[in-house]
Amino acid sequence: MKGPAITGLAIILGTMGLYAQQTPQAELDIEAFIEERFAFQEEDIPYEDLYESLLQHYFQPLDLQEATSSDLQSLYLLSPKQIESFIQYRNQLGNFVSLYELQAIPDWTLATIQNLLPFVIINSSNPSQSLLGFNRMAKAENAYLLMRHKRVLQTRKGFSIPDTLSNGDLSNRYLGDPNNLYLRFRLQQAADFSLGLTLDKDAGEAFTWDPKTKRYGFNFLSFHYALYNKGRLKMLSLGDYQLQFGQGLVFGSGFSVGKGAETITTVKRSSTGVRPYTSVLEAGYFRGIAASYSLGRLEGTLMLSNKARDANLQFMLDSLDNSSTYLSSLVLSGLHRTENEILKKAQAKEQNLGLNFNYQNTNKTFQIGTNTLYTGYSQPFYPTERIYNQFEFRGKSNRVHSLYFTYNYRNHYFFGETAMSKSGGKGHVAGLMSSLNSKVDFSMVWRKYDRNFHTFYGNAFSEGSRPINEEGLYLGIYFKPNRKFSWTAYYDYFSFPWMRFRVYAPSTGHEWLSRLKFQAYKQLTIFIQFREEIKSRNLLSEDQPSSQYLLAQGKRQNMVWSLNYLPDRKWQLKTRVQQSFYTFAGKKTKGFLIAQSLSGEAGAWRFSGSLALFDTDDYENRQYLYEKNVLWAFSIPNFYDQGLRTYLLAQYKINPRLTIWGRWAKTSYTNREHIGSGLQEISGNKMVETTFQLRYQFNR
Repeated sequence: MKGPAITGLAIILGTMGLYAQQTPQAELDIEAFIEERFAFQEEDIPYEDLYESLLQHYFQPLDLQEATSSDLQSLYLLSPKQIESFIQYRNQLGNFVSLYELQAIPDWTLATIQNLLPFVIINSSNPSQSLLGFNRMAKAENAYLLMRHKRVLQTRKGFSIPDTLSNGDLSNRYLGDPNNLYLRFRLQQAADFSLGLTLDKDAGEAFTWDPKTKRYGFNFLSFHYALYNKGRLKMLSLGDYQLQFGQGLVFGSGFSVGKGAETITTVKRSSTGVRPYTSVLEAGYFRGIAASYSLGRLEGTLMLSNKARDANLQFMLDSLDNSSTYLSSLVLSGLHRTENEILKKAQAKEQNLGLNFNYQNTNKTFQIGTNTLYTGYSQPFYPTERIYNQFEFRGKSNRVHSLYFTYNYRNHYFFGETAMSKSGGKGHVAGLMSSLNSKVDFSMVWRKYDRNFHTFYGNAFSEGSRPINEEGLYLGIYFKPNRKFSWTAYYDYFSFPWMRFRVYAPSTGHEWLSRLKFQAYKQLTIFIQFREEIKSRNLLSEDQPSSQYLLAQGKRQNMVWSLNYLPDRKWQLKTRVQQSFYTFAGKKTKGFLIAQSLSGEAGAWRFSGSLALFDTDDYENRQYLYEKNVLWAFSIPNFYDQGLRTYLLAQYKINPRLTIWGRWAKTSYTNREHIGSGLQEISGNKMVETTFQLRYQFNR
């Protein structure tokens, strides 16, 4: 570590009179950030929630004068060594004078600082202690109204004229129009308050006011009002919110994804606490009140939630012919397009009561906490019995408790959480992130989730979509021998002690990824990535003996070659080639995709476009392609069979307050006469989707 005198001199020479200046918060290029940090694979990741979680970090930036090592880690941008260098620098020299001073921190590169700037501030203004703050709302720095319209131009079967069935009834069709409508209003002041309203209507849903079916215009409405840092009251949230504490065994919503090309910083979950919910996913959040209160180094959070849940409601008769109801499953799609889907809307009530206590030591290097969550339903929950789900949750209520910790020692970051649900099932996760030296970072995560461990809002590190019926060990490495080369890799071994969907026997598997990145110079970046996953699943029914369930291993291999070139500051060219192979029961299939994209700026205009060719043997080799979309929307479509994909995106800033976006995307198949199935089917081999968005910013 440099001495204070030498470091101070470097700052003076580097900033030259910028001490008193405060740079504005950097603009967030959300597409570039997510594409760089995470690998988009076949996993069932809620990208909409990922985007919204990232925006929460952007709209509530960290004050670097107060940020702890855990706060910095929650951004998934800094290695343990970089975090340690930051803490030591601040401890030696005191508060920062300017964001330019970050250049003087040892082990911090310009690329690191550029990635970090959208999420941090220096010397944030002291928020008002008022709980209402109507005058402050009128002057909020982040205040906007956003409207979005999206539509597929071709007619899906669900919007066609219904047929007459043999019994004289009409066939099922969507009740609404094919327009997808989205509206968001937001007032927000960093570290002070946030007020938001989000409305959404999916394609096929009717825009109607019908209290009997619990439809009130827009199909989905989300509202929140949050206050920050009012004395000892650190957070108060009314309306919709999410919580994240520990390693996600109890409260696990928010900014976290699965395994990807970032092999170190993303393996740990962070205790980001309570945050407003602003997504349009109609599950995975709480509705009610939550508050965090501080007593020095001890902080407590209490949450209460009562909300309706979509569910499949079933009736059963007792011996006296009295009928009662139970829930066979919760419906997560959030779609209410047909009479059958509307019948499932808000059929159950879910109540949640939760507590968190969190303690940090004086220098904020050690953290320990506890979580408790009680969940109750208005009717008992009895999923349809299957051979693989014997240990799934059944009943009317669940409790889950956990104990977690984090410990930062020099360049090493240790973390873990252990939990138990009402059933007696346990869940455990523990790991570390370590900077072995200036060139090598290492990560390790061990997890074990019992087959009867039940957590409804958990999002812990796992191979499956939920932390249940799994054991595994993950090892990750990052090696950067010089400025031009870097290598990231991970290996993950996992086992499933009990049966799973389409896997009617205990099974094991593994997965590994390797990415070699070469930055020839600032404008040219190339990487090559290999990934292999081996998992077991049932043989097809025609290959199964009549009295047995036999498994076979499926091997999935993916390769990606990418070249990114910036001829100047305003234009970018990206070439991407993907290839995949899937082997199962002695049969090998393959897939291929090549894409070329271009983006740039010209005055008040911004443009982006892409052309992609794909050819796959089957669905197992579907190709995922990241595409730019309108602001705060995502697009990661997958393609199989043979065809061509292209899109064009334009953005125009009419004035400092008003910005518009337009997007056109088309997929053409060469070997299909129909696209989709059921009511989503399109007759023909082409599908065109358009998106129009408008944002009006107040106080500009």
